[in-house]
This record gives sequence, structure tokens and C-alpha cells, in this order.
Amino acid sequence: MAFRIYNSPLLNPPISSAALHPPQRLPAPNPLPCSNINNSKILGVNSGKRRFVSVRVQTTTEMRAMPEDRMLVFVPPHPLIKHWISVLRNEQTPCPIFKNAMAELGRLLMYEASRDWLPTIGGEIQSPMGVASVEFIDPREPVSIVPILRAGLALAEHASSILPATKTYHLGIVRDEETLQPTVYLNKLPEKFPEGSRVFVVDPMLATGGTVVAALELIKERGIDNKQIKVISAIAAPPALQKLSDKFPGLHVYAGILDPTVNDKGLILPGLGDAGDRSFGT
Repeated sequence: MAFRIYNSPLLNPPISSAALHPPQRLPAPNPLPCSNINNSKILGVNSGKRRFVSVRVQTTTEMRAMPEDRMLVFVPPHPLIKHWISVLRNEQTPCPIFKNAMAELGRLLMYEASRDWLPTIGGEIQSPMGVASVEFIDPREPVSIVPILRAGLALAEHASSILPATKTYHLGIVRDEETLQPTVYLNKLPEKFPEGSRVFVVDPMLATGGTVVAALELIKERGIDNKQIKVISAIAAPPALQKLSDKFPGLHVYAGILDPTVNDKGLILPGLGDAGDRSFGT
């Protein structure tokens, strides 16, 4: 199953997938040509009226609705996201600043991921100057955060401050350094998620995809559909994205940046190193 990459939130032309980095400056009127990622189709998004531009090897201007069975990858072009990614990449960044940068990046990505996704209730309130129509996040609708330990704790640190009435379910998964196979060592997921739950899965590094796939399979066993899940990641690479696309059609992934490759140890290049070690100093 192919996946599509968006340069969101509908403000800029689509990113070029050839380098897997959003450019600093983009020509205004027309989308840039995009190349394939593992023969995947890529969909760019233009600003204003939400014009969807289907892109294969060469740019087209075909109008097309968003397919429901396609995994979508969003890379928000916010300058603060780029700033915090740069801080995280720097090998000289000390542990406390690294952890803070990861937390701030998580705050921004969750803000973007919750756009048009959180249920609201409307009404009227009395302001000091008159009656105003208002909307609040509906606290009756269940929203859950699932950070994958341990690096996910740093990326999810500010989740409760921007997402009202959330519950946090910790999931500990360790990856064998030689086989790269994941093993679950802590599972605090509920036996079944409440009906209609929206679940944010927080995993800073989507490299080979083994860890996040293991997490998603556990979550789906507890009554959650792909479209009820959003994955939050600092950096993602093609092997993980392709694996997610194959296994979880309709999934949405929000990443700070996309890096081009993974080495034989399963580490993203150029990446930022071991996110857990650098967040906690151990």
C-alpha cells in the first residue's frame, strides 16, 4: 500500500521527496516535481482552498479527493519545528536541552495532529461585554496518549497541557541491537479502549518500523481502527513508512522531518543518535 506525504498545514506547495527534506524556499504558484519513494504515490497539498495535487514522477494538476485507504504522512513546515529538529540533531546539545527540545517538538506536532480531529461542543457564554458563541473540546470524548518508552516520554511530555482530558498508557518496547526485533517489556494498555477513542502513538524515531508496528498491533487488538490513530514522530525514514503503509492503510503519521536512509544497525541517517540516551543521559 502506497503512502502519501503532505507538507501541512496547507500553507506551502508540496515537498520534494527526492531529498526527503522540505526546502527553505519554494516557488509560489506551481507544485514542485516529486520522485517516488519505493514506487509510492505522493500527494502534495496547496494552500487556500485545499487543492489536492496528485504527483507521480512528473507533476500533474489532476484534482482528486483524498483516498481513505492511503496512509498519509504530514511534515508541517513550521519554522519552530525546523528549529527544534536542528537543536536535536546537534551532537553538542547537552542532555537537558535535548530533552526540552524533544518536548517542545512534541507539543508542536501534537498541535498539528489534533487540527480538525478533536470533537467539540458548542454553546453560548456570557462574556464581560455580552453573549458569545463558543466551542470547547468535548471532555466526554476519550483521547489517549501512548508513549513508547523510553524516548517517547520526552516527546509526549507536554501532551496533557494541550490535549484536555487525556489518559496516558505507557508501553515499553526494547529493540534487540543485533536482530532489530522488538520485545515488549511493559504494557499498561487497557484491555479495551473506550468506544470512539482517539489515540496518539508517540515514538520519536521511525527507523525500521518494528517498534511502532508492534505497538500498533497491540492497540488494534484492543478495539482501535487505523483511522482512530495518529503517530507522532520526531524523525521518520522510508523503511518504517513503507512498513506502516503496508500494514495500516488509513493511518496518519506526523513527523518533524523525513530522513533518507537507515544504516545496518537500524539507526536513521543523518538522524539525531539514540533519542532515549540523549533525552535521559543513560
